[in-house]
Amino acid sequence: MKDVEYLSSDSLKGRKTGTPENRIAASFVAARFKKLGLKAYTPNYLQPFSFKNRNGEEIQGVNVVGYIPGKKKDVLVISAHFDHVGVINGEIFNGADDNASGTAGLLSLAAYFAKNKPNNTLVFAAFDAEEMGLQGSKAFVASPPVSLENIKADINMDMISHNEKGELYVSGTFQTPGFKEYLPTSFGTLKLIAGHDDPKQGVNDWTNQSDQGSFNKKGIPFLYFGVEDHKDYHRATDEYKTINKPFFIDAVEVIRQVVKKMDEKI
Repeated sequence: MKDVEYLSSDSLKGRKTGTPENRIAASFVAARFKKLGLKAYTPNYLQPFSFKNRNGEEIQGVNVVGYIPGKKKDVLVISAHFDHVGVINGEIFNGADDNASGTAGLLSLAAYFAKNKPNNTLVFAAFDAEEMGLQGSKAFVASPPVSLENIKADINMDMISHNEKGELYVSGTFQTPGFKEYLPTSFGTLKLIAGHDDPKQGVNDWTNQSDQGSFNKKGIPFLYFGVEDHKDYHRATDEYKTINKPFFIDAVEVIRQVVKKMDEKI
């Protein structure tokens, strides 16, 4: 909860890619990786990249990537984007649900597996510039720190803390039906629902709408955890005080259980 609160605070001004506040957020994640004892592929866990925005301007982004070596060379990537859209018309878009929540979930899972060593190598990737077209994850798969052939799945979290009905969706089993065996049938009051991954759903097909899409386009299976759009989505009201805290805690726990089962069986 403290991680969500800090990452969505006014001091970080919405974490827009290319801003000093975005780099502060990246440094925060990197410092946590170091404190947890994650290994790094690059100095300080930072993997800079650049891209051109819609206006043709070159933007500098940075992914934060650490890993926990496993007993096998097979890899599971656990991901979430830490950027948001910044300040618009003088209002700070703090992005508590989108996606301070996923980033906090990423840090929670990293803390768990740092103490409970995995079978597979777990790569923890905090992606930048998702809001600008999945640029961070595109850069990752274009120049991966491990062979793409060794990546057995991407488990991505984007908006996991705000749903009034207690519904958390998981996408990816339409493409990889075998992943259904890793999903619990129920978890407390949280409802984990497989869906939003059928191409026939059009705009309601989330397959390529967050960073898992970059992996999907490389033929890498994925599970994507997220909620449906809500009244605070991409608004200045997406703040720490508006998330559903008990729901968020349950969401992180159920995702941890899924990752643990995947690590045991893949």
